[in-house]
Amino acid sequence: MKMINTRCFWLLLCLGLTACGVNPVTGKKELQFVSEASELQIGEQNYAPTRQGEGGDFSLDPDLTAYVSEVGQKLAAVSDRKLPYEFVVLNSSVPNAWALPGGKIAVNRGLLTELNNEAELAAVLGHEIVHAAARHGAKAQERGTLLQVGMVAAQIGLATSNMDGNLANLAIQGAGLGAQLVQTRYGREQELESDHYGMLYMKRAGYDLSGAVTLQQTFVRLSEASGRNQNWLEGLFASHPPSQERVAKNQAAVAELGAGGELGVARYTAKMAELRKMKPAYDKYDQAMAAASKKDLTTAKKLAGEAAQMLPREARFNQLLGDIAMTQNQHKDAVAAYEKAINLDGSYFGPYLGGGIAQFKLGNKVKAEEWLKKSASLLPTAPAAYYLGSLARERGDLKGAMQMFQAAADSQSEYGQLAAGEYQRMDLTQNPGNYIATAVQQDASGRVYFALQNRARVAVTNIEITPVMLDVSGRVAQQGQRRPLRITLKSGETTTVDSGLGAMTAEQAALLRVSVGAVQVAP
Repeated sequence: MKMINTRCFWLLLCLGLTACGVNPVTGKKELQFVSEASELQIGEQNYAPTRQGEGGDFSLDPDLTAYVSEVGQKLAAVSDRKLPYEFVVLNSSVPNAWALPGGKIAVNRGLLTELNNEAELAAVLGHEIVHAAARHGAKAQERGTLLQVGMVAAQIGLATSNMDGNLANLAIQGAGLGAQLVQTRYGREQELESDHYGMLYMKRAGYDLSGAVTLQQTFVRLSEASGRNQNWLEGLFASHPPSQERVAKNQAAVAELGAGGELGVARYTAKMAELRKMKPAYDKYDQAMAAASKKDLTTAKKLAGEAAQMLPREARFNQLLGDIAMTQNQHKDAVAAYEKAINLDGSYFGPYLGGGIAQFKLGNKVKAEEWLKKSASLLPTAPAAYYLGSLARERGDLKGAMQMFQAAADSQSEYGQLAAGEYQRMDLTQNPGNYIATAVQQDASGRVYFALQNRARVAVTNIEITPVMLDVSGRVAQQGQRRPLRITLKSGETTTVDSGLGAMTAEQAALLRVSVGAVQVAP
């Protein structure tokens, strides 16, 4: 067979798929299955819920976000791709920064306190700008390297019930796509590409490129240090792994592009002054979270209370106190703490979720629904959907209840398992054939038996079956009488019953089917 050369192959492939494009940063030709319109839509739709799932916006120092945005826009203005860039500071101690397709960028306060100057901040933001401009997130989708859409852990504190030792809040209804992009581990080539072009943007914007070198040197040192806070491994190191190679490449870029430029030590120090004053309170909060994760709730409550005294304006500290109270079944105390958190910061889903569940357990159904709906509007989660489904069922809205339970079940969390069970309880009576599998069997004498398997998550009883005989074309030729079976099948259990039809030939039995007409959930 005659071989075609590589250039012809790619030309033919591009013509056939109509998906060829040029990377706006590198200028290289590449297949592009995610259009720019789709990139913009992904970023726009996922920016808000992803920020919620990654800690929420940091609102105690608006000037800080304005400053980070100023530096980011300065770099975006000299980038190779014009996008509607946005920059925000998130209220998380995890040192991290990320970019969604379309130029939606975030940096955690936990990273800002680790930087030394504005040039290092510019290195971080320039790197993230390249991830967006060079379509790295879109490429992850094109490669199919993302997890299933609809599931991502949203860390907001402790469990909102005593079901387990950590909060199993999973984003649902597609709200997890952005967080999956955030958690994507970039490859070596993409990291080096973002470093290189990010430094080019720094040079164009007038920054000292040594900031990019010292930044990577710090990251390598921290990654190699034993006993370093686990937050680093969960944050920047997880999605942007440091290496000595990256340090060397950045040093080579300085030699190539030239030294000099603004380092911005004094300005950065001044802009971070307020955040650094708050850091001891957040350190105390982080210690409280660590104690809570070890189920040392006495210590966690003490530390969270101390953090709240040190920084009374911070809503997250009161939310943690609410989470602790919920874990201890102190629902009234939990509501009070959550309400204080809401009054301090009504833009974050966490206290609405915990408070809604606490109100539900106290029997305050109207307030529970109000807070749970508000929580779900900010970030749809399995717990919110589960309790909203329960409330809908209580007031007779069975369709709404089933929709909520089905949405929660998609999360595969413990709440999702509960919701799946409730959904099946309601759906079983409407579609019993979806849960009771049947088969026709014969013994050596040709006597016919029916095998039934319960594939529902709950035990069932009073199964009503009807034998159906098909003709050779697969149409119903004859339908027998309905037959109630006074049996109970546990989830996953299989049983065999006499069909009452006697013996048949193998050809006749091959045309016999069993229809499940009704079933009840076992008490």
